[in-house]
Amino acid sequence: MIRLRADHVLAWAGADHVLLRDGEVAVDGGRIVGVGPRTAAAPAPGVEVVELGAALLMPGLIDLDALADIDHALLDSFGDPQLARDLNWSQRYAADGPREVFSRAEKAFVRRYAFVQLLLHGVTTAMPIAAETHSGWAETYDEAVDMADEARALGLRCYLGPSYRSGVNVVRADGTAAVWWDEAAGRAGFDGAVRFARLLRERGDDLLRPVLLPCRIETVTDELLTATAEAARTLDVKVRLHCLQGVGERARLAEQGRGDPLSVLARTGLLGGRLLVPHGIHLDAHSSVGAGTDRDLARLAAHQVSVIHCPLTSARYGSAMETFARYRAAGVNIALGTDSFPPDLVRGMDFGVNLAKVQSGRLDTATPADYVRAATVAGARALGRADLGRIAPGAQADLVAFALDDLRDGVLDDPVRTLLYNSSARAARLSMVAGRVVVRDGRVPGVDAAVLRARAQELFGRMKAGYGVRDRRGRSPEHLFPPSFPLS
Repeated sequence: MIRLRADHVLAWAGADHVLLRDGEVAVDGGRIVGVGPRTAAAPAPGVEVVELGAALLMPGLIDLDALADIDHALLDSFGDPQLARDLNWSQRYAADGPREVFSRAEKAFVRRYAFVQLLLHGVTTAMPIAAETHSGWAETYDEAVDMADEARALGLRCYLGPSYRSGVNVVRADGTAAVWWDEAAGRAGFDGAVRFARLLRERGDDLLRPVLLPCRIETVTDELLTATAEAARTLDVKVRLHCLQGVGERARLAEQGRGDPLSVLARTGLLGGRLLVPHGIHLDAHSSVGAGTDRDLARLAAHQVSVIHCPLTSARYGSAMETFARYRAAGVNIALGTDSFPPDLVRGMDFGVNLAKVQSGRLDTATPADYVRAATVAGARALGRADLGRIAPGAQADLVAFALDDLRDGVLDDPVRTLLYNSSARAARLSMVAGRVVVRDGRVPGVDAAVLRARAQELFGRMKAGYGVRDRRGRSPEHLFPPSFPLS
């Protein structure tokens, strides 16, 4: 048994979180067995006591769009609209036959690097996502097996599956956007995803559960989406599909004669409680669509679709949910994701709160508490897991302690507001998944951070060079990604 003691504990009181001062959480056999005030009695023999001191001990963060890649926002989040299109595959590159930038072993390293980052930032449950830009097509069955092995070795709770797609967004020689199709590759990827889901079920590892991960809606045919919905029902798994995330998506669907995104979801059988939608921004409530109604929100809520809100990453790419309060008022379950580096949900929550203030002109339209719920119990709700996202007897012992004693954080008031306003997820002092300590004193046991960083930097250089190979005009990385200021 382990007893964790902290100055502040975010405990579950049956309907919501409550702050418990000078609290203690008892863990045994991977579950929480007790929550309450710090006990004065000496611990029984064999009981480990961990004194966390000036820290907020809270449920581990749930990241349902968790980057499992090397940082790409450093490269693709600052260019003009044409450059943004040009960072996709050129049509020539797709026609000539795309190539793998990394070997299988190198991809496994990248996943390990990304999972370590998630743990260091207080994430205990992740649904990974990686850019397919650097792959021969999308993720494979073998790569998913490697990903599962890396997650299990580190102790991260994961919802896993290889991505698959029928097409890829490309840019023509004239700079316009299109989709390049390879339906055979899409079907093969789907078959691998179903095979992998069955493998995870056979393994019976509660830390690793299957999920189906078709790519962007405009790059997956209706036939493959229908097959996905049928497989999800048969396998009893969730589906995460990137949609409602950009005006380009709606344009591609219109060009394909498929209608708006919600029509595609309804027609293919995906519009339901199994579906998780990252971003979920560009629907009829959004100014980019222009209808000015909440019909789409009402449909999402009625069908119990969860939206994975990624406020910081969305802003980096020039878009925002309109608005967090509006979605909540419509009854939409809002979970959180990071979707880019760093996987810092504390920064993301703070950004979301402040963006909501700007959008509404009110200071109370979305609170830190609202966003903490999104990062914990709402994420658990999206997964159908009442045993995650809360500190209560019987719940999984997935916990994170954020230190609140750094001089740079200033003075301490309410611990939740202090964490979001003045700190970041880098303050994670200790993390636990299913009772196993996976971060201690800000380090992942058994991981050499210097070695990890050096290898990641090397692979990042190769990833960056790959953009020049795929560029429609054959431009160098130095041309595509100029420095912020001229080099002297």
